Order: sequence, then structure tokens, then C-alpha cells
Amino acid sequence: MGVVIAIAIAIIGCHSLQQPTANAVTVKLSGWAGSQVEQKLLRQVLQDFEAQRPNIKVKYEVISDQYMDVIKTRLVGDAAPDVFYLDALEAPFLMSQNVLEPLDNYIQPEFEIEDFEVTLLDSFKYQNHIYGLPKDYSTLALFYNTKSFATAGLNTPPSNWSELRSYSQKLTSKLNKYGFGELPELARQVYKIKAFDGQIIDENGYATFASKTSLQGLQLVIDQYQQDKSSAQKSDVGTNSGSEMFGQGKVAMVIEGNWAIPYLQETFPQLEFATAELPTINHQKGTMVFTVAYVMNKQSQHKAAAWELISYLTGKAGMQKWTATGFALPTRKSVAQQLGYDKDPLRKPLVAGVNYATPWQVGQYPAAIMNNFDNQFVSALLGQQTLQQAMLRAQNAANQQIKLMD
Repeated sequence: MGVVIAIAIAIIGCHSLQQPTANAVTVKLSGWAGSQVEQKLLRQVLQDFEAQRPNIKVKYEVISDQYMDVIKTRLVGDAAPDVFYLDALEAPFLMSQNVLEPLDNYIQPEFEIEDFEVTLLDSFKYQNHIYGLPKDYSTLALFYNTKSFATAGLNTPPSNWSELRSYSQKLTSKLNKYGFGELPELARQVYKIKAFDGQIIDENGYATFASKTSLQGLQLVIDQYQQDKSSAQKSDVGTNSGSEMFGQGKVAMVIEGNWAIPYLQETFPQLEFATAELPTINHQKGTMVFTVAYVMNKQSQHKAAAWELISYLTGKAGMQKWTATGFALPTRKSVAQQLGYDKDPLRKPLVAGVNYATPWQVGQYPAAIMNNFDNQFVSALLGQQTLQQAMLRAQNAANQQIKLMD
């Protein structure tokens, strides 16, 4: 797989959902440790699968630490699970390494592949082959405190970034400590770069985010933080996440994903909030989309059974059970409509955004791109160096690392 991957130490929990019956095929499924609610729900869906297909048993394994390192190590050693989670961010590398089974020949017309959101499905395509079927997703939306808005005389959410900055200034200090909560990592900045036709990587996979066009979108963040002083990072207000600083009333607006909705409703039940599509930048609609697929190990000895599992989990019935509680959004358009998420006041902006969202993917070596960007961009945000200096430094360091791995 190109680079010898060090064996990661992981705490792994294995759970066989039912005792295998005679002649039953056992399929091993691996995923990372999500919330307890998520794990419990997945086990229920897997039990439904086993009940409908008594000839297949599922051994569900939770990898609690260093998930991708564990998976890559096992792929090298021919010990990987039959089916496993694959984040879109990590997909380009694994798809290029000939370790995943192409799913094209398994997909039949009755599976209705066209029902999937195109943006999500495309995240798991490589050289005209489908290597994964997305299980759920989230875009980003603007979360805003309706009580603070009303007190400030603001009746509607900001429609463009200039309005967002104006709103932030009105909301800062008087009602909330800051008007806007900023999360400076690259995963939240790509759509701003794209709004001015900037790019993160070039056609060869090398970092190019220090270009003039790329800097335009990032400068918006710097100006709001340094000049307006109406935005804050989570560290500025002593919180661990954007959702937390919003829930605690430290900021009146924040950009978050679907995961924030159940968290805010459960943790801050008195909070009055609403969501909206992200404000346009340079007259362009934009947002990010984060998604995860089920993929099949090319070395699996039980490919037919593995496909049965994948097709159930990403089929209409399985997906509806998986996403019915609202903690994740369904990747099938028909399921989203059936569950009413396209009309749900809080989730409607998230569902609408998938049509124009930028997938969270930055080439085959995401760690080099992401880590160097994040370290240097925060430095620029704090005024320790200019934005151009920071991005050139990050770009050069990332490209040096990529050259060593390429």
C-alpha cells in the first residue's frame, strides 16, 4: 500500500450478534466507536438483517482507537474485515491501492443506485468504479439563537457573508460574548476557498491553498476575527466544540452539522435556536458535506454475503431504520422524503445543502494537507504571522511530506 504502516494499538470490542447456526456464513463488520446510541441502533439493524437472512451471521467489531491505522495494517496483513466503515476523507487513498472490491457488478437495477445523492456517491468513485455506498451524511448549516436575534431586532438569518459580519457585530457583547463562533480547521474552510475559485490541491494532489484566489475566502475569517472582534474560537471562551459554545450562549451564531441538533436539544433544552443554509460568499452558495460509506475488502472470502449486508444497510428499509431517530441524515433521497427531513424546520437547510456542497476530501494524503493547514491558519488568525506567510509555510511543508509518500 505504498507506505509501511505501523501497527496501531487499539482497544477493540468484538460482539457476535447471535450464535451462528449450522452452515451459516459469518461476515465481519468493523466500524469506529460512535456514541452508545449509535452503536445500539446499529446492532438493532444488524439483528433485523440476521432475522431476514438466517444463512448469514454478522460479527460486529468496534475499533475504539486509531481506526484507520488499524484498518490499513490489517489490509496489508490480509486480516481486514469483510465490510468496514470508510470516511470520504480517507477514501481516495484506499480506492487507489487496489484493496477494495469494486461494487459495480453487484449493483442490480432493483437496488436503485440513482436514489443516492450524487455528491455523496461520487465521493466513493474512482476510475469509473463505485467502491463504497454512503450510509449517512451531514452538511453544515448556520445555527442561530432566535432569542438573541429578536432582542437585537434581527428578523431573518443573514443571507450573505457581509450580513453575517454585520449581524455578528450587533450581537457581540450586548447579548452574547461574541456574535459568531469560528472553527478554523480546514474541514470548515474549504467552501470559503472554493467561493473564489480557489483550490486545496492541484491535479497531482499537491497543496495549492496559498494561491491568491484561495486566500480571498480565508481573509474573510481573519478580518472578522482581528478587525471586527465579533467572532471567537472555542478556546477563547473555554469550550470544547462549536456546539458547546453556542449552547452555553457564548456565541449567537455558529456553523455546525446535523450532529449538533440532538446534542443541543438534550444538553441545552431551554435553548431557542433555528437553522438556515449558509450565507453566500462571493454570490456563491456553499457548504461542506461529510459522509461515510460501507466498503468491501477485496480479499474477503465471503463477498456474496458481504454484499448482502452492504445492500441491506444501504437499502431503503435498512437506511430508514438507521436514520429514523434523526442523529444522521439518509443518503437516499426517497428515505429523506419519507422521514420528512426535507421539510423538518431544523434539518431542511442541511438537506438542501447537499445539492451544492463540497465533499470533505483533499486527495490521497489528507493528513499532510490538513495538519499543516490547521497549524498555520490558527497562527495567522492569532496575528502571529500574515495569512500569506502562514499558508505558504503550510503549503510547502505539506508538499514536502507528500513528495516523501508519493
